[in-house]
Amino acid sequence: MRLAASYILFAIIATAANLGSQFVAAKFSPAVLEPWLSLMIGTGVGLVVKYVLDKQFIFRADHLQKSTQLARSFFLYTLSGGFTTVLFWGAELGFLHAWPGWPAARYVGGALGLAAGYAFKYQLDRRFAFA
Repeated sequence: MRLAASYILFAIIATAANLGSQFVAAKFSPAVLEPWLSLMIGTGVGLVVKYVLDKQFIFRADHLQKSTQLARSFFLYTLSGGFTTVLFWGAELGFLHAWPGWPAARYVGGALGLAAGYAFKYQLDRRFAFA
């Protein structure tokens, strides 16, 4: 139960980092690049935050010491994240287009998409990225 609570907490932290960096990036991005630039920035920030937390505290992947092992692990983590990113981006963009007049729509969709993606991603990471 403690592991599940930690995973949920770290998913919330990574989601906040993702959506927070998106919010900041959206304020400074040229309109022509929105929402794509902020989506990419948020995804990158969330990816790194979640990887570090998962590696250290969820999967306790202390066996990954060499740079080649870490690179392989991060590559597989990123690859598995590609599948869940489609879900996350789809939800965020879907909400953005469904409720264009609601400023928070994209972030609500993003949070829901990330929550669903993280639930699925745990299984992928357990089997591949940190095995």
